[in-house]
Amino acid sequence: MASSGSEDPRGPEEEKSVVYFAYGSNLLTERIHLRNPSAEFCCVARLQDFKLDFGNPQGKTSETWHGGIATIFHSPGDEVWGIVWKMNKSNLSSLDKQEGVNNGTYAPMEVDVYTQEGKKITCRCYQMKNYESAPPSPQYKKVICMGAKENGLPLEYQKKLNAIEPNDYRGRVSEEIEDIIKSKETKTH
Repeated sequence: MASSGSEDPRGPEEEKSVVYFAYGSNLLTERIHLRNPSAEFCCVARLQDFKLDFGNPQGKTSETWHGGIATIFHSPGDEVWGIVWKMNKSNLSSLDKQEGVNNGTYAPMEVDVYTQEGKKITCRCYQMKNYESAPPSPQYKKVICMGAKENGLPLEYQKKLNAIEPNDYRGRVSEEIEDIIKSKETKTH
């Protein structure tokens, strides 16, 4: 039986670290390490009563991803699986910048997620507040699916992610993301 208390995976140096629940492109280790090198995998976790969606913030297509980007919204009975990362608080401003907090793309929030063993962890997470639903680019979907596979998200959830219909963008995304995709594809073949 799971305890009702919240577990803090940060350890003795908790003042210097933060736990972050990732459900989008930051599922992939190489992606999160681009801007947040201190991120350490903590565990796979589930966010209850939320649903994954993709959209354009304030109706503007992402210049980085060329399609909808991941967000979550409250949806009783649904769940979003992701990764809990432990990172230095010194990387928090970098994470906020990556998530577009300053320009209003995402707003930080605290959520309670549950490990596969049923332990509750309170994490930082990000949610788009003002967006229009739009499908992700094939590259964005691929990065999310690669991260889900790499970190062992439940197979049923991986199947849901793989079933997402991307948009028809055929161009390139940033060089660093293209390099990550190529290196991961090379390793799996």
